[in-house]
Amino acid sequence: MRVPVIAGNWKMHKSSGEAVSLARAVRTGTQNGTRCQVVLAPPFTALAAVSGEIKGTPMILAAQNVYWEPKGAFTGEISVPMLQDIGCGMVIIGHSERRQYFGETDATVNRRVRAVLNSTMQPIVCIGESLAEREAGKHHSVVSQQLAGGLDGLTGQDLLRIILAYEPVWAIGTGRTASPETAQEMHGLIREWLSGRFGKEAQEVRILYGGSVKSENIDALMLKPDIDGALVGGACLEAESFLRIIHYQS
Repeated sequence: MRVPVIAGNWKMHKSSGEAVSLARAVRTGTQNGTRCQVVLAPPFTALAAVSGEIKGTPMILAAQNVYWEPKGAFTGEISVPMLQDIGCGMVIIGHSERRQYFGETDATVNRRVRAVLNSTMQPIVCIGESLAEREAGKHHSVVSQQLAGGLDGLTGQDLLRIILAYEPVWAIGTGRTASPETAQEMHGLIREWLSGRFGKEAQEVRILYGGSVKSENIDALMLKPDIDGALVGGACLEAESFLRIIHYQS
């Protein structure tokens, strides 16, 4: 059984004080239990503060990025051991904004994934097509290529530790959301690709949807058989809206 995941990607928002307040509100709103794993991904500067706030709860702390080398002269980067030391259990890898603005590629995603898999953390690996690629009918091939590159050289056992997040770039922060049917079609394609490459382990992989997820559409999305949760952006920055998503109805 695939346990759903609702992950909040705070992106470049929240000071340490604001982060603690938000984490505390989410902690209070989930203290009676949830049907899903709740993941908080604050910016690097707030990781330590949020780690302290959610310690002892089922919530999982995640980073938004990581470098593949364990240490060295890599100014501005953060290593796997550093994230583990501060209490992270997961890390987002290959988000479309990292690919678009900071030149990340399938090859560098793969290096990050391999580094995280050598730790106790789990990677949340992001894939998804742009609007131009979808309109050109290339969305299937683009996502397949991202899967092939990002998961290159991994085994079925490696796959069991990976969470995937399908995030159509054209729906991130735009207010445009893939319909539940469109999202399910792509999630089904992803699982089919994984089955062909890895076999039976594909049925255990959790695939999240990301792209303007909000309280108004989470219920319909979570009804789909291959949608195992959500990677939430803007709607996770306010406790009320994020808690409504966490406590989805289906």
